[in-house]
Amino acid sequence: METRAITKHIRIAPRKIRIVANLIRGKKVGEAFAILKFTPKVGSRVVAKTLRSAVANAEHNFDMNVDSLYISEIFVDQDSTMKRIHPRSRGQAFKILKKSSHVTVVVKERA
Repeated sequence: METRAITKHIRIAPRKIRIVANLIRGKKVGEAFAILKFTPKVGSRVVAKTLRSAVANAEHNFDMNVDSLYISEIFVDQDSTMKRIHPRSRGQAFKILKKSSHVTVVVKERA
C-alpha cells in the first residue's frame, strides 16, 4: 500500500529542490523530517510540507502506522517557465527564465 502527495506550481527552480529531495530518498519519515528541519535550503520547507501531506494521507485514508512509513519515491518535475525580459545597453534585451516545479512524494509502509 502506498500513498502520495503532489505539490504543484512551486516558484522555485527544480534543480534547487532536487538537492533536498536526494537527501531524504529512501529514509524513514521521522529521519526525513529531522534532515529537512536542519537543511538550510529554500526547497526544504516545500518538501517538508509535501511529505507532511503524504503522511497525513497515509494515516487518515488508509490507517497506516506512521512509525513504519518510509519514502519510497520522491521526484521533482519541471513546470512551465515564465519568460521575462531584462533591458540591456544599446537597445538589447536579455531573457530571464523563471522556472517552477512540481514535487511528488510517495510513502509506503515497511513490512
